[in-house]
Amino acid sequence: MSAAGEPRFTRFSLGRVLDDLGMTLLEVAHGRIDETENIGGVSIYDPVDEPIYPEHAIVLGVGVHGPEQIVGMLNALGPETPAAVVVRSPVELTEEVRRASDEHGTTLLGLARGATWTQVAALLRSLLAEDDIGEARVDSFGGIPSGDLFAVANAISSLISAPVTIEDRSSRVLAFSEGQLHVDPGRVETIIGRRVPARITQVLTERGVFRDLYRSEDPLEVGAIEFEDGHATERVAIGVRAGDEVLGTIWAAMDGPLTPELTTTLRDAAKLVALHLLRVRAGAGVQRRLRAELLSTALEGGAGASDALSRLNLMGKPVCVVAAVLTEAPEESTDVAGQTVMAERERFADAFTVHLSALRPGSAVALLSDTVFGIIPAPNDPGCERVVQTMEDFLDRLGGHTSASIAVGPLAHDLLDVARSRATAQRVLRALQERTPSANAVNIAPRVARLSDVHALVLTLELKELMTARGDEITGPISALIEHDRKHRGHLVETLQAWFDYFGDVRQAATALFVHPNTFRYRLRRATEIASIDLGDADERFAAMLQLRLIARKNG
Repeated sequence: MSAAGEPRFTRFSLGRVLDDLGMTLLEVAHGRIDETENIGGVSIYDPVDEPIYPEHAIVLGVGVHGPEQIVGMLNALGPETPAAVVVRSPVELTEEVRRASDEHGTTLLGLARGATWTQVAALLRSLLAEDDIGEARVDSFGGIPSGDLFAVANAISSLISAPVTIEDRSSRVLAFSEGQLHVDPGRVETIIGRRVPARITQVLTERGVFRDLYRSEDPLEVGAIEFEDGHATERVAIGVRAGDEVLGTIWAAMDGPLTPELTTTLRDAAKLVALHLLRVRAGAGVQRRLRAELLSTALEGGAGASDALSRLNLMGKPVCVVAAVLTEAPEESTDVAGQTVMAERERFADAFTVHLSALRPGSAVALLSDTVFGIIPAPNDPGCERVVQTMEDFLDRLGGHTSASIAVGPLAHDLLDVARSRATAQRVLRALQERTPSANAVNIAPRVARLSDVHALVLTLELKELMTARGDEITGPISALIEHDRKHRGHLVETLQAWFDYFGDVRQAATALFVHPNTFRYRLRRATEIASIDLGDADERFAAMLQLRLIARKNG
């Protein structure tokens, strides 16, 4: 918050935390917001054990309910002087609760319903480990701004007098120092392509270089590699670790012996790079989670939606809500399969985000459960036709590698409209997912649709849900045909359905069922006799067609 007259919070203050989270997760139930003292960490309250709490921590009161338990927790934590305690909303504020909060100088926060304790714990810890989201980073490691890997690479290069690259475990180049053009053709190709060429990684793998790097914390000398089109000079490499996890590697193009001084320098450099890589990863994680929370709150349209839309910079703008799912995800029958499905969904969401960032700047996208939701600015697009075109372009770019369905909600102008647009998009998406055209259907289910495109199918599905909720069954003429087919293994139901599908054209309907037209006429006559239905009556035809559609939805 940098506008004139607005408070500015220190990096890890409670004010800073609440300012970033807004009303999406936490609300202030009682107490004063400290804008100066840093938060020491996040802990969970345990009434049985006596854990050591960080100084000025945020304590999560998991399972603490009612004024009596809240007062008991505040009194028990009093000597630890926590910055705030979090309990599940709504918080029952009695005089005893207020007094205990004031006496111990502890702010009482309420956790929004629907949010899990795991979510808030992970979000708070990531937030406290990350710089201001959306603002310039001001902290540093080793005198270098957090996350500036290019500055780190140049610093290491200066210390060891050799060109340096920092790479991830897949040999993708994350950053590089100056002076790369005079190393060798392999290094030049690496810098241009931002990835180590496959022919080089193959040789390194065969030599066991990566295996040795991942096993040892010391730098490793890598001999020159000869190729038909040139050679790669000697390298010195070292793995970058965070505990037991290997985050990547540092590669220096240099000759000469691996002296004790050089070894020490590279080991210290690897620790510094690890800090920067962890900060970059934490920043990406907290950004993703915060954006998902903001988007979810905005779509619900309840308390905090206005704040969420404002923070997404979408307040007051005409927007369309879209919902997308993968349609050919593997079954989540094992842990590995479940992880694969989630990874595919995240890649799909990331691709969707990149596409919209280029074509629809200002869009907000997040993966919520198994569905990717987006709020897309749609100025001068009352019917969201341009949004539909953008969605179709996106699926075209994916090609045949990914199969997905996307639903587009109607244009929204305010908070209530956004919630309605989201609800409509979900209705349309369900219709796209459950659409099962019969064998004789000539139309193909669309990949992208608005309500107007699948309105009849949406209503049919909702009518089926209503029947199921009430316990209703199919009755009347169609019920009689179903019972006849069940007893006699007949085909009267499908005969009547084909007759409707082909507008009474007996020849086309018979061809679709692979029977002679005379056979089809006989079955149709038997169907009208058994069902006692007059196909010349418009109301009876409509009732029969509707019930047949409901049967198709049930069987589909």
